[in-house]
Amino acid sequence: MRSRETLIRLQRFQVDEKRRAVGEIEVMIADFERKIAELDQQISVEQERSGITDVKHFAYPMFAKAAGDRKVKLLESIDGLTAQLVKAQDDLAEEFGELKKMELIEEKDIRRRDDDYLAHEQSELDEAALNLHRQNF
Repeated sequence: MRSRETLIRLQRFQVDEKRRAVGEIEVMIADFERKIAELDQQISVEQERSGITDVKHFAYPMFAKAAGDRKVKLLESIDGLTAQLVKAQDDLAEEFGELKKMELIEEKDIRRRDDDYLAHEQSELDEAALNLHRQNF
């Protein structure tokens, strides 16, 4: 039984690790989305300042172009992180399912041991009652 408790503890640790990994990826995606919003605002301000919104125009502000390129790279990174997030969530669900299986098996064994103990106790009480009944006759 001790080894099963150790396995359950290990499985809980693995679930916690997967949950932490999912959380870290979600934080990174949120951070990139925040940076994209900031870049959009900076690009808009730069375009208003220069009066040029056409990226292909020869006088388009270099800062706005660089910020646009950075935005594209962040969007690509978000796409990659989203794929990682889906995999991490699947891994988490799988680990969580394994943990639940182990916990259910442990609970079933505990119930069985308790039932066996109670049956044994009841048997002893029945035996004692039968002996008392025999002594009275």
